[in-house]
Amino acid sequence: MKQLEKLDKYHVILASQSPRRKMLLEKLDIKFEVRTYRYYETLPPQIDPCDVAECIALQKALYVPKDELPKNFLLITADTIVVIDGEILGKPKDEKEAVTMLEKLSGKRHEVMTGVVIITENVVKNFTEKSKVWFKDLTKTQIENYVKKYQPLDKAGAYGAQDAEAEIIDRIEGSYFNVIGLPIGRVMEELLGIEF
Repeated sequence: MKQLEKLDKYHVILASQSPRRKMLLEKLDIKFEVRTYRYYETLPPQIDPCDVAECIALQKALYVPKDELPKNFLLITADTIVVIDGEILGKPKDEKEAVTMLEKLSGKRHEVMTGVVIITENVVKNFTEKSKVWFKDLTKTQIENYVKKYQPLDKAGAYGAQDAEAEIIDRIEGSYFNVIGLPIGRVMEELLGIEF
């Protein structure tokens, strides 16, 4: 995108293990590289669910060794969570937990929150994008078949909108890309707002 050409002065790094975030950032048509780091998240006690994703994204950014970053770096980190009735659903540990999560979401509305952090040598930007998602009423058989077919163990809430949107999702209010894992419209807006 022509308006993002000014980012050429930066060495853009996406610190993420998510292939979906890489795919989404590629839509902005900017040059970047992906780096992965082992990261163990910790959260303050009694943190508001609305703050969790942004807190984890910030921890991920702070975990990156700055002496390993090139000059003129621009680092992007993100974290996505699913929240229903005040309960945070992260990544399921196994198929059984994935089925349990999807049963909680079936026929109800939940929120998907992605926290994003953008850091340069002189700038720190962080924000949380929220989308509302309504699930269809799903039978246990439909849920079990979905889990077997898509193996969504690497996804918050045990589902990926891009996998089987028509099968499980009734409607989405807000950014669809946010539900996948990176709200690229908002990311572009924040990148354009960086002072050069």
